[in-house]
Amino acid sequence: MVMEGLSLSHLRELESESIYVIREVAAQFERPCLLFSGGKDSIVLTHLAKKGFWPAKIPFPLLHIDTGHNFIETIEYRDNLVKELGVQLLVGSVQQSIDQGRVVEETGYNASRNVLQTVTLLDTIETCKFDAAMGGARRDEEKARAKERFFSHRDEFGQWDPKNQRPELWNIFNGKKKMGEHFRVFPISNWTEMDVWQYILLENIPMPSLYFTHQREVFNRDGVWLAAAPFMKLRPGEKVEVRTVRCRTIGDISCTGLTLSTADSLEDIIAETAATRVTERGSRFDDKRSEAAMEDRKKEGYF
Repeated sequence: MVMEGLSLSHLRELESESIYVIREVAAQFERPCLLFSGGKDSIVLTHLAKKGFWPAKIPFPLLHIDTGHNFIETIEYRDNLVKELGVQLLVGSVQQSIDQGRVVEETGYNASRNVLQTVTLLDTIETCKFDAAMGGARRDEEKARAKERFFSHRDEFGQWDPKNQRPELWNIFNGKKKMGEHFRVFPISNWTEMDVWQYILLENIPMPSLYFTHQREVFNRDGVWLAAAPFMKLRPGEKVEVRTVRCRTIGDISCTGLTLSTADSLEDIIAETAATRVTERGSRFDDKRSEAAMEDRKKEGYF
């Protein structure tokens, strides 16, 4: 697929803005990190960091909060990427948080470790003394994320106040904070899902196989296709079947909805994204818990 001039110019402007934000983080904070989930947004963010400091290595570690219920393909991709880039990888374990009694594992049909990540993340930030954590969240994903600034202040408890945010006129970012506070920073805030996929195509960024069509054992729950796994408890009437699917967004297996799809190339994914009328997070099962599920979690310290 050949990029049109307008699209190419648009992507380069987004790239420039994001690299500027990443460099601001490196300049303003003493111990920043990059939150890496193995999803397309964190992969693009890592690629931007690589370009932003080339030929030097990325000057901060990647931080992965491991639920213990990740797709195998995600972990393999993460480990290969870290080895290729020669960067430091730090892993916060939700299983360890459970074992230490910091969180209580959910039970029942809708049990998920996704929400439990918040405590693990905040504990890891505190232990490692990170003062800024960059993430790949975008404003077009969800209503709560649309409220975020590039530099999003978190108080000493790691909580976010959507009504108390700092102005960011002319891309001037205020990273001043008190002892114990930190910032979440979102360099690709202004990107859309389509921008991300077009940029991946433009830069020829390798992606996890999960994003492309493949056959997998799945089951349908309330209109969402979920991957079958030993820890996924089936309701009466639910049955496992093999379908041709792909991931549109990747997270904990328990909440990652799968899309019925035959898209086996980046061009196919871009065409499919252009045609869909379902939002990207429309297939995320964890967002269906309540109307304000994401905002409530973000206030508590979620990504």
